[in-house]
Amino acid sequence: MTTRIGTFLSIGSPAMSELAAECGFDWVLIDLEHGCESEAALPDQLRALRGSKTLGIVRVSAPHADLIARVLDWGADGIMVPHVNTVAEAEHCVRSATYPPDGHRGVSRTVRAYGYGMRLPGDNPPKPIILAQIETAEGVGNAAAIAAVEGITALFIGPADLSFDLKARKSPIPYDDCVHTVAKAARDHDKGCGILVRHADDKEKLKAMGFTWLAMDSDLSLVREGFRRNLELARMMSR
Repeated sequence: MTTRIGTFLSIGSPAMSELAAECGFDWVLIDLEHGCESEAALPDQLRALRGSKTLGIVRVSAPHADLIARVLDWGADGIMVPHVNTVAEAEHCVRSATYPPDGHRGVSRTVRAYGYGMRLPGDNPPKPIILAQIETAEGVGNAAAIAAVEGITALFIGPADLSFDLKARKSPIPYDDCVHTVAKAARDHDKGCGILVRHADDKEKLKAMGFTWLAMDSDLSLVREGFRRNLELARMMSR
């Protein structure tokens, strides 16, 4: 399975989307859950990817069917849904993102995804990428069943939420064991597996475990660390 290297975009700037595409990322995650942008800002960030090979994935704030459909109508290649804990939740995400007979997404021929009416969706429009986030002990326990849901592209671990959930619930299962469980569930069902990577040195280890959707840090974190490094250097030089 091909490894796709992406990054999270939290700042809410079309310039960040465009720069990420210029740099050659396979995909970007435009974050409506924790990011600074609003829904209204999303179309411009997707437009900034036009003409590139970079996939635009949008993390919706919640699995609301109307929001999922709107994001896809605006031209996103796929969605990421946070806190998918059960098979029923995974199936709801798939139905919200797909047209009948597999789902209940409404059809509009005049949305951006179809060139505002210049292109027709056809009888068999491509199915969107759907990344189901596994971020709780419950989600880990149901990972194999979630991975088996037709239409789910990949399981995607949220490291911060999963670590927090395990600690808050005083779970006896170590975080690393959870990561292995999710990766195995994805492999067993021939699905992708992803995770947010904060340290580049972890990339090869994760690839060896079967992770195929790797998000290398975020625009906000990279800018923050760049500011801090430059400020520290400037202060050292001024002493």
